[in-house]
Amino acid sequence: MNALFAAPILAAEPMTQTSTAEAIQFWVLGTVAVLGALGVVCSTKAVYSAVFLAMTMIILAVFYIAQGALFLGVAQVVVYTGAVMMLFLFVLMLVGVDSSDSLVETLRGQRLGAIAAGLGFGILLIAGIGSASVTAFVGVDQANAGGNVEGLAELIFIRYLWAFELTGALLITATLGAMVLAHRERLGDRESQREMSIRRFREGARRTPLPNPGVYARHNAVDMPALLPDGTYSELSVSDVLEPRDPAGPNLGASNAQGRS
Repeated sequence: MNALFAAPILAAEPMTQTSTAEAIQFWVLGTVAVLGALGVVCSTKAVYSAVFLAMTMIILAVFYIAQGALFLGVAQVVVYTGAVMMLFLFVLMLVGVDSSDSLVETLRGQRLGAIAAGLGFGILLIAGIGSASVTAFVGVDQANAGGNVEGLAELIFIRYLWAFELTGALLITATLGAMVLAHRERLGDRESQREMSIRRFREGARRTPLPNPGVYARHNAVDMPALLPDGTYSELSVSDVLEPRDPAGPNLGASNAQGRS
């Protein structure tokens, strides 16, 4: 009688256990993913946070592939890490974001909202881990019987086609709504270059373009003020996101030595 009840338990036991290689993979990559997530939050520079986030996304893609979800793993690398995150990283490196910008609260209550959202996601994560540790996953082998990509395509385009199309329509509507809210109505005709030049002369503003940063005969850095004809330096030649360097500072000699070499 005991053997009769023990047989189904022994048969289901391998489904709830992981192999040694899978356990090592999870704990090593999971530790790196957690460190990357902490680096996203704790980094003082936005570029470093984006790099840490890309690393965490790649590790998640490895987890997807290890669990047999090949399509999700490839989509994670190509779409999110390769396209979205690289676009964020390119914009951050092109525009430049100072660490002091993150201390300014542009929206009222955004810190409290971020804390509440973080606590909510943390509770959901703990609940998901607890549910996964006490229950066994069933139905994965049946869903991937003909292949992971084929099984996912059957679910999206046959069984859940209406929900998939409704989600796509909702995302398009949200995109159009964001464009409408961010659009600024132009009350007059756009000024041409000739009209802008005439207006600058009439208002007494600067009549010539701003000087380029640096002087190639002496320096080629973008944070070095330009040398004006009267021998003074113009801080207007340096972008607002950069701090103008002192032309008489100690870094000038080293930079000149590098330029000559």
